[in-house]
Amino acid sequence: MRMEEIVEETNGNPEKMVEITLKTIGPARPSRVHVPSSLRVLDLRELIAGKNRLPVENLKLIFRGKVLHDCEDEDDIYIQLNDGDSLIVAVKPKAPVGLNIDDDDEDLKFQLPRSTSRSKKKLYSFLHNRLKLPDILLMAIFSLSLKAWALIILWFILAPVAHKWDLGPLYILGTGFCIIFLNLGRRQPGDVSAYSIFNEDFRELPGTLNADAIDRDIRTGQF
Repeated sequence: MRMEEIVEETNGNPEKMVEITLKTIGPARPSRVHVPSSLRVLDLRELIAGKNRLPVENLKLIFRGKVLHDCEDEDDIYIQLNDGDSLIVAVKPKAPVGLNIDDDDEDLKFQLPRSTSRSKKKLYSFLHNRLKLPDILLMAIFSLSLKAWALIILWFILAPVAHKWDLGPLYILGTGFCIIFLNLGRRQPGDVSAYSIFNEDFRELPGTLNADAIDRDIRTGQF
């Protein structure tokens, strides 16, 4: 974005222009630039990239020790600058040919699907950015359905009751059986169970090792 377009968004008010210092990591010397005191981070990024001929997609801006992001919960982030502020500019190096480091890093981070509702995105932003919860915990929170969370809450409500009536071991044992039963799933027509007792005519899977197979191999001299 050009400076003229940014100034138009601030109604062309010259009193809102401030001078900031850009400190690029590397051999480049610090430079100064005039920008509106309040503008979108995306506009600031594009302005700095165009002025210094830097790739905007690899540009990172650090202001007062924090990395600036373009948006949060699909809303543009605005930054308030004062005259004399300093901004650190860093350019991420390009990955070697055939190796995409960014993709590997993204695979290790939990991300919400694009179809996620706005309320869930705001909750994720609060837990991730404000409370600093780890990705593994966020994955557990957002991967469970509302029904699963209702069952978990109900379990914790009933646990003290079971303990009061000295039914704690039975309560835990019953919980284990319920988890196994609910995760059994359903077999499609033609599927064979790994346990022959559940199959028609007690048919076994090919390669199953049992006493009959061992006896047969011994008699045929394969052992």
